Amino acid sequence: MILASSRDRRPPGPDAPVRLGIDPQTLATLATARREYGDIVAFSGTGGRDAYFINEPGEIRRILVRQHGRYKKGPGFERVKMLLGNGLIVSDGDTWRRSRTMIQPAFSRANVHRLIGLMTRCTQERERRWTALAEAGGTLNVTQETSDFALELILRAIFGPDYDAHIVAEGANPFAFLSEDPTRDLRVVLQLRELRELLLRIIEGRRQAGAGGDYDFLSVYVSARDKAGTPFEDEELLDELMNLIVAGYETSAGTLNWAWYLLAGNPDVRGKLADEAAAVIPDANAVDEVTLAQLPYTLAVLEETLRLYPPVWLFTRRAEADDTLAGYDLPAGTDVYLSPYILHRTADYWPDPERFDPDRFGPGAGMKKGERPYFPFSLGPRRCLGEYFAFLEMKTHLGLLAPRFEMSRTGEAPGLELGINLRARPDIHLQPALSARGS
Repeated sequence: MILASSRDRRPPGPDAPVRLGIDPQTLATLATARREYGDIVAFSGTGGRDAYFINEPGEIRRILVRQHGRYKKGPGFERVKMLLGNGLIVSDGDTWRRSRTMIQPAFSRANVHRLIGLMTRCTQERERRWTALAEAGGTLNVTQETSDFALELILRAIFGPDYDAHIVAEGANPFAFLSEDPTRDLRVVLQLRELRELLLRIIEGRRQAGAGGDYDFLSVYVSARDKAGTPFEDEELLDELMNLIVAGYETSAGTLNWAWYLLAGNPDVRGKLADEAAAVIPDANAVDEVTLAQLPYTLAVLEETLRLYPPVWLFTRRAEADDTLAGYDLPAGTDVYLSPYILHRTADYWPDPERFDPDRFGPGAGMKKGERPYFPFSLGPRRCLGEYFAFLEMKTHLGLLAPRFEMSRTGEAPGLELGINLRARPDIHLQPALSARGS
């Protein structure tokens, strides 16, 4: 049992109370505190609850991996829960363990491989659109394009034939507001709730139809059973589908958006990626799990993009039991803030951290994967289940499109939209040109 924290076993930090949230001011506050006090900082909260900011890689790994059972979801998840319900992203304890166990088979490598053809077809649709735009001399809103690509892909991956039969049967996509409007406020919550009746009709139809047909995520979710043989109730299933739709598209959309921006400003990197992709997957017929595994530089580009622009820029936890961190006491009830964005840009761990350099993740980088000060998808048991799906999707997208298009930057550099996810503000616009390599 750890005794109550004394001042000499409390990390350094400002004396005045500090308000922390999920907003730009919090990022500035945490970055300033790290520079002034170090990688473990204590704050007195404005509501009377203490908070620690942890930027030390070993202690982050300890909290998320080895001692994860001592921590539950922290501040800010109330907003996510309002948006997504009590699905896998938000839930804790037995509810989370049951859902994770039931959902995990959907994301086995064998099952995700069955969706590579879909990833390819969705990418080919972008290629047709971008070719027409390049030939017309138009400007590409890459933020919108990658959002539309990722949203359509995850919806088709979830609903399979029901996407055409029910989701877009009347022409418009009722989920389009997710990619068209980056805000995640009460209005978006209400729009999502309005779609629950549509989803319930699809679910009921799928239950009546039974197993069969092509693979999609919904087929696994509907047939999933817990250890007692009990399926998801309707509300549980709706919450899990909403989690999968929103999280499943935002991570890939945001990463691809920033990747294209970074490639447009680094033609040598783009050329190296394009050469690799053209050699390994010269056309869409060559895309499969074997060839996608033979794109190490493409993977390094994506990992370096995620270092600079992690989709979730801030994780929070709340200690349920007393703990110690690097010799400091961390009392039960303390809020813990972890920022991949700050860690990934800390020069002590990533030399010249603002520079875009995929070779950091290459074979000669000298860091084993499990030892990197790097957690864009979290770590431990709560690491994103869809990570492998996302990387296959993004490698397919870049692998087919990078050899065919050379992008140039236009306008001013984008800023950051720091909501639940990290986004570009304003949208990124690039000038596409057809590449001789892809002709």
